[in-house]
Amino acid sequence: MENRPLADKMRPTDFSEFFGQEEIVGEGKLLRKLIDTDQLSSLIFWGPPGVGKTSLAYIIAKNTKARFVGLSAVESGKKDLLKAVKEAEKNLLENNEKTVLFIDEIHRWSKAQQDTLLPYVEKGSIIMIGATTENPSFEIIGPLLSRSRVFILKKLEIEDIKKLLQHTLSDKNRGLGNFKIEIDDNTLEVLAGLSQGDARSAINALELAFRAKYKENTRVIKLFKEDIKEALQRTHLVFDKKGEEFYNVISALHKSMRGSDANASLYWLARMLEGGVDPLYVARRVLRFASEDIGMANSEAMVQANVAFDACHKLGMPECSVHLAQAVVYCAKSKKSNLLYSAYGKATQDARNTSNLGVPIHLRNAPTKFMSAKGGSAFGGKNIGYGKDYKYNPDFEGEVEQDYLPKELKDRNYF
Repeated sequence: MENRPLADKMRPTDFSEFFGQEEIVGEGKLLRKLIDTDQLSSLIFWGPPGVGKTSLAYIIAKNTKARFVGLSAVESGKKDLLKAVKEAEKNLLENNEKTVLFIDEIHRWSKAQQDTLLPYVEKGSIIMIGATTENPSFEIIGPLLSRSRVFILKKLEIEDIKKLLQHTLSDKNRGLGNFKIEIDDNTLEVLAGLSQGDARSAINALELAFRAKYKENTRVIKLFKEDIKEALQRTHLVFDKKGEEFYNVISALHKSMRGSDANASLYWLARMLEGGVDPLYVARRVLRFASEDIGMANSEAMVQANVAFDACHKLGMPECSVHLAQAVVYCAKSKKSNLLYSAYGKATQDARNTSNLGVPIHLRNAPTKFMSAKGGSAFGGKNIGYGKDYKYNPDFEGEVEQDYLPKELKDRNYF
């Protein structure tokens, strides 16, 4: 058998083989129309792994008769980028052939590297397609983002992954169609569910299960749920078909940290990370916990959690696992308090119920003379009086007697 990964061999070449994302590439949808009419500008594809970002870029290049060039932001830099765009400009000038420059994980490039792209995107030397798993608003520089259309790709539905698996099993040129494989619909559904919307994960698991049972001259290869779960030995530890166990494990992590059990907290963290959960997702939950359940009882907890989040962002798995472990254990061992969380809840309720109340005059800003409490005015010598009687705290020793809430909420104590 060929050693090339099955998921790579099964990469779709046209829309008949592309499953899911109907909201953006279905007949009559915007992106599909732009592709069909060859009116594409630069694009950003935002979505989780294995949902078709790279495949869609391949299809776009083929359908627009453009040359496809792929770069990984993890492995390439400014030198590789400049080489690619210079070749694209030469090809456009000499052969009138456009180039689709696909940049995987574009969020990994620095601001300076992203800046390098700008003139070539503006001139139309390339059709840039960037793929990212992170929010483009935070990870892509503004000028590049404003010159690109952003399309959000969602996790694939179970039915979409089942269709992809069935296509893989029947395809005789690139897939497993030349082998007699027996796998019932229920087992396919289990595989589709365990893959959590990731097509690559689903095909990789199918290939692994098949290879584990394949032998020369075997007439029929039967695949069962146990074979699939063994192939997905990491992912199935956390996820089930309905996703309920995913939220159960998150809940267990929260409650273990809240209960100050460092051992249990570490165990549930490991269950999540070894099960393939995005470390940034876990880091966000821990960062929230640091304020919601610890708060002012130990303000250092938020620092620890934020540093762990930063490490996850910079390093990814598996390197960042130890940083998350440190934050989780620190939070578990910290003194707990929901005082801040409860206080903000009370303040929120008041804010919603009293949004009609104005800011007290002495607390208001006076950016013009007319609004000020001092000086003359062009309006009959009168001023509104913003800031009148305000006591500037640094000018006084000790506590200043002064109201900071609307009079209707005077003496309100959220703590």
